[in-house]
Amino acid sequence: MHVLVVNAGSSSLRVDLVDPGSGARAAGARVERIGAAARVLWGGEEGAAADLPDHAAALRAVLPRLVEASRPVAVGHRVVHGGERFSAPVLVDAAVEAAIEALAPLAPLHNPANLAGIRAARALLPDVPHVAVFDTAFHATLPRRARTYALPLERAERHGIRRFGFHGTSHAFVARRAAEWLGEDLRDLRLVTLHLGNGCSAAAVEYGRSVETSMGLTPLEGLVMGTRGGDVDPGALLALARAEGLDLDGLDDLLNRESGLAGLSGIGNDLRDIEERAAAGDDRCRLALSVSAHRIRKYVGAYAAVMGGMDALVFTAGIGENSARVRHQVAQRLEFLGARLDEDANRDARVTPERPVVLVSEPHSRVRILVVKTDEERAIAEEAVRAAGRRDRVEAGRIPIAVSARHVHLTQEAVEALFGAGHTLTVHKPISQPGQFASEEKVTLVGPRRSIEGVRVLGPTRRACQVEISRTDEFHLGLDAPVRDSGDVANSPGIALEGPAGRLVLREGVICARRHVHMAPGDAARLGVADRDVVEVAVESEGRDLVFGDVLVRVSPDFVLEMHVDTDEANAAELVPGTAGSLAPSGRHGRLVRRQTRYDPAEALTPPRLGEKIPG
Repeated sequence: MHVLVVNAGSSSLRVDLVDPGSGARAAGARVERIGAAARVLWGGEEGAAADLPDHAAALRAVLPRLVEASRPVAVGHRVVHGGERFSAPVLVDAAVEAAIEALAPLAPLHNPANLAGIRAARALLPDVPHVAVFDTAFHATLPRRARTYALPLERAERHGIRRFGFHGTSHAFVARRAAEWLGEDLRDLRLVTLHLGNGCSAAAVEYGRSVETSMGLTPLEGLVMGTRGGDVDPGALLALARAEGLDLDGLDDLLNRESGLAGLSGIGNDLRDIEERAAAGDDRCRLALSVSAHRIRKYVGAYAAVMGGMDALVFTAGIGENSARVRHQVAQRLEFLGARLDEDANRDARVTPERPVVLVSEPHSRVRILVVKTDEERAIAEEAVRAAGRRDRVEAGRIPIAVSARHVHLTQEAVEALFGAGHTLTVHKPISQPGQFASEEKVTLVGPRRSIEGVRVLGPTRRACQVEISRTDEFHLGLDAPVRDSGDVANSPGIALEGPAGRLVLREGVICARRHVHMAPGDAARLGVADRDVVEVAVESEGRDLVFGDVLVRVSPDFVLEMHVDTDEANAAELVPGTAGSLAPSGRHGRLVRRQTRYDPAEALTPPRLGEKIPG
């Protein structure tokens, strides 16, 4: 099977017929300078001139020949900006087109062109499902602290000013490929992925979710790029504007087209030319390379700190895959993180479709350093098949919602340290999950800033201590707790616990529990999900449903069906009926909306049936 992948630029069009299982291209075409002296290029052939005034004409010129090679089962469209609305690929209909059009102010050079390609392709292939795949979607999991600018909040919210991130399709693709090569589940890894091309970005991928990325509201923020400077003090821009009389258009040209490697080197943005001139002694070119590598290295260290460490560092895209010098310079001084570059392997590294991942770290390096070949067209094709085949579909069913207040899990040794030798937990009342209970015992949480008294201990005892709090509790205590799955306490902050018989200092163990749904295998089969799936859940209300995203599914024969949210989330959804215990039913229900497919293996892809009625 093949997917037609459409990437429409402002005056260009790239169309590939891609096998999503292997990434092989059955055919491809490029159209340049649409609306002017257009040229059509087929593979490696010389371009032929054509009169193509718009994207519709360009698609009409190339589609017949492409479709002759293979009838596509779906059409995948790259869309640069999905805003806050689109956190995953979506089947295109009139409402989706309107939403993409409404997001044009956030990506004025890209979204209108992307939309033109969608409309033209839908008109020419009306019986094939069309799927929009958004560059920003992978970064929809950025926590509030990472996506928020320190600007007046009311103004920022009024105009939608926040960090979105880009290159998400590539970051997600290479993160999956790295995990597959390492033989690990992506949801068990902390990765820093570096997409280094003419446009550059870094991402912190913690347990399968993007939790930080270098680009922001626009692709201008972050790393040094071909013609974009990345992070710049806004005061420097104000000073330049005043000194040179630049208006907003002048600043736009300066930031987007005259800065970065081109501005520093003075010879353009091609890294190969810059490296050649630097080797010949050109000081400006040497400075350009040094500034760029320094910036990347700074982000790698920062992202390792954000995640509490990293398991692998991934280089990808044109520069990341092909420049041994850039990889060498970035990896310098990362030994303190456990990342040790093998210089010989780095110099010899070549990634190809047949060998898409190469290890370039030393055998004893704790952090693996990988070069991974990205393939955004294949990634779009995979996502299109998943969405068109409705692999995100879930079955209807009501899910009880319970509010999980702050609570503590203890080991038996901790119980005795806090309540006395030989003490065992006393059942206060059972809670919803079989065998678990709220105990009579309570402790005081002592943070760097304040304390919280009367925090309930849940039983039975566990193999490790864990303290689950809300963001409000976190601020009150003076801690910075990560959002984690229950039981994942590595590199989390510690805290002091006080009980009637003593005081216990935990070196780690404080988390904000990730929202999750417990269910038995029968419930999972009925709802069409599996253990560790990630889903969206709509909370039933009299008005518009509130949808919780990034909800983890946990399946076990020992569980009963119930979704757990913390008190902050419950307040936001107006769920709390006066929660006094550690876990209280809210009296409200949710329903599954859809499941994420990013963790599905590529070999599980199944094509949609042509002509099938696609549900809205």
